[in-house]
Amino acid sequence: MFEPRTIIEPFRIKSVEPIRQTTVTERSDALKAAHYNLFKLRARDVLIDLLTDSGTGAMSSRQWAGMMRGDESYAGADSWYRFEAAVQKITRLKHVIPTHQGRAAERILFGAMVNAGDVVPNNTHFDTTRANVEARGATALDIPIAEGRHPAVVHPFKGNMDLDALERILTEHQGRVPLVMMTVTNNSGGGQPVSLENLRGARAICRKHGVPLFLDACRFAENSWFIKEREPGQHDRRPIEIVQEMFAEVDGATMSAKKDGMANIGGFLAMNDDDLARRCRDNLILTEGFVTYGGLAGYDLEAIAIGLEEALDEDYLRYRIRSVAYLADRLAAAGVPMVTPPGGHALYIDAKAMLPHIPQAEYPAWALSCALYLVGGVRSVEIGTVMFGQQPDGSEKPAAMELVRLAFPRRVYTQSHVDYLAEVLLYVHERRDRIRGMKIVEQPPALRHFTAKLLPAHGEVLLSS
Repeated sequence: MFEPRTIIEPFRIKSVEPIRQTTVTERSDALKAAHYNLFKLRARDVLIDLLTDSGTGAMSSRQWAGMMRGDESYAGADSWYRFEAAVQKITRLKHVIPTHQGRAAERILFGAMVNAGDVVPNNTHFDTTRANVEARGATALDIPIAEGRHPAVVHPFKGNMDLDALERILTEHQGRVPLVMMTVTNNSGGGQPVSLENLRGARAICRKHGVPLFLDACRFAENSWFIKEREPGQHDRRPIEIVQEMFAEVDGATMSAKKDGMANIGGFLAMNDDDLARRCRDNLILTEGFVTYGGLAGYDLEAIAIGLEEALDEDYLRYRIRSVAYLADRLAAAGVPMVTPPGGHALYIDAKAMLPHIPQAEYPAWALSCALYLVGGVRSVEIGTVMFGQQPDGSEKPAAMELVRLAFPRRVYTQSHVDYLAEVLLYVHERRDRIRGMKIVEQPPALRHFTAKLLPAHGEVLLSS
């Protein structure tokens, strides 16, 4: 039987947006104007934008058509009921609370459950999750499995939580753990999946200690595909069946619909607890909007309702996961160090291994991300000491890993874009010894990576000739 090796996008392109070509000189000037912070770049100066997969995807013709029937009634709009039904179809959770994005869901949930002095375990908190926990005066603990802390180690479910550590934390901090979070896929840990077996194990431990378990479900669909492909006994199941089983193991979930909701904005908070839902809705009304729109327009609710279904399409998931793996294969053949196996939504370059001549105090992952932009106009994001080294007391400590994440927007770039990206990465890797470190010259007290100003640590040289 014919089995093609070429990856083809499971869609046709119906509308196009031009990409502006720039020169190295123009990109150098743009970097300086942005204070060497890729978040501060103008999008028009970026050739391939892999800063994030959050809200940057292309919507389908079905989603655009659905938006035209958006009901903008303030309360009880038909669009709300379609949104609620779509969320409950996959989660089967009793209460659905719409939010304008995932961090709003986190803020509302932690505002209702977390107090100063509490401890919140997670396989690995992402930046906004950690910040919202710490904003409550609580401690965010990361407890991935040991394999998840080593980029080169191969494990089918490196996103798993260390269940022994979870048991120990719940025992040692009895009465101070208001909830446990599980992030799927594990973004800060390299976009790695969590197995059903691990999720069940975490659920059993939480139930034993009377602590609710919540899912950070941003990439639930991609996680289901890894379970289907890698976990024994799951290969013949449909993604939606796996997803429903994932949600059956938890008491609630936060979700940024800007990821596997396939929309440009939106999210939700869902749970089974009636009293917790009431308190969260009260907070929603105070800060986000009424309970049937939560800061979203009716047409946003329509787009998400359709996107949640499309994210579980097997042809789409096969293409998406394979595209990232294809790039990983090309880079691995050239010896580029990265988190292995590759993640679902992104590829993570191991900058600590690639740039051993740059100490962590000079932010090797940040330096590498700037070099990729300078050489090829590729915008990525650092997941290292700039993002996670800043401590609540103002001090700094090195992050566990120095990664550069290349996050792929959904249904935006084609195979030729991926091939161009490989060329840029290989070119930079061949000249990796010429990359120099960075220093921070100005930073805010929290989430500094978004707005910090940096400079090359050794004069004006970022990439020596």
